[in-house]
Amino acid sequence: MLWLTYRLFRVQWLIALGALVAVGVALVATGPGLVHLYDTTVAPCAAHHDCPAATTALAAKDHLLQQLGPVVLVLPAVVGMFWGGPLVARELETGTTKLAWTQSVSRLRWLVTKVVLLGLASVAVAGLLSLMVTWWSSPLDHLTGSPFAQGNFDRRDIAPMGYAALAFGLGVFAGTVIRRTLPAMASTLVGFIAVRFADYEWIRPHIFAPVRAVTAFNAQNPGAGGGVPGGAWILTNQTINAAGRVIGANGGLDAGGNFGFNVTNSGTLVLSDGQSCPSIVPASALHARLPGGPGAGAASRGAGGPPRDLVENIGTYVNECVHRLGIRTVLTYQPPSRYWPLQWCELGISLAVAAALVGLSIWWVRRRLA
Repeated sequence: MLWLTYRLFRVQWLIALGALVAVGVALVATGPGLVHLYDTTVAPCAAHHDCPAATTALAAKDHLLQQLGPVVLVLPAVVGMFWGGPLVARELETGTTKLAWTQSVSRLRWLVTKVVLLGLASVAVAGLLSLMVTWWSSPLDHLTGSPFAQGNFDRRDIAPMGYAALAFGLGVFAGTVIRRTLPAMASTLVGFIAVRFADYEWIRPHIFAPVRAVTAFNAQNPGAGGGVPGGAWILTNQTINAAGRVIGANGGLDAGGNFGFNVTNSGTLVLSDGQSCPSIVPASALHARLPGGPGAGAASRGAGGPPRDLVENIGTYVNECVHRLGIRTVLTYQPPSRYWPLQWCELGISLAVAAALVGLSIWWVRRRLA
């Protein structure tokens, strides 16, 4: 049975092995150069005052190989569709099971042998590609400052191995139940996308209880989370008033994350949500003269432009206003120290779901298809 399974899938395995070898050679050939570029330009850029140019040059390096990150992201779905979906469905659709199930090999051994070999191959291909890309991309990942940034969590380290196992198990189950290859492949893709979306939105953020931080609202840097460690995964960012009611999101004063204000001629600062701070802007800030025009007026004075003092100190006035009104920022987040615990949890959950799906497939073959 092992030899038969190998003969049936040797073409797919050889293609996957060849692709991995080619990718590995390219990454090994270019990886040291990427590390050298980071060490010689980005690492000392603060002392040379050229960090924007250094980071831009690094981000543009080997742009084609950087696209392997998205490949790692979609590879599990491809494995589930083309390896898991047809595994049983094609046999049932073509009728070869009528011969296979009347031989000395039992249905259990027939299915378990196929699932184990193809499943291990799926996990190995996804894991090797993920680990190679993780190693190669380490200098680029330093630029983001967070292991959770830019969706890197889903395409780095060991999590893609679990996703490949999950997609493969889903494909086997879909093929066993549907018994048609193309519908099974389509169902695998749709189901995998749905499961991954549910995991990202509702499961992973709450595997560990999120940390909650309440800080003063910073009008000069809306959305900033004071007291939140660098590299944290921000789950929610809300703005609340003195009564604790949510009035905005993402550093803004409305649901869209917008932050705005207006200064009246009397010095009252009016925030975009309607709250105001009377006479918080001093008269000297409203009537300071500017070169090229008279200095009377408020925040908008036609061709003369706003008063210089108001322009230079408006952030201070707004911060004083939001402090007086008791406006605060509430953030929930997962700290960067939970990156590896979350990686292991994702792997464990995915493997458990994959095992359950394979178990259901075995039961279906032995009982429902008897």
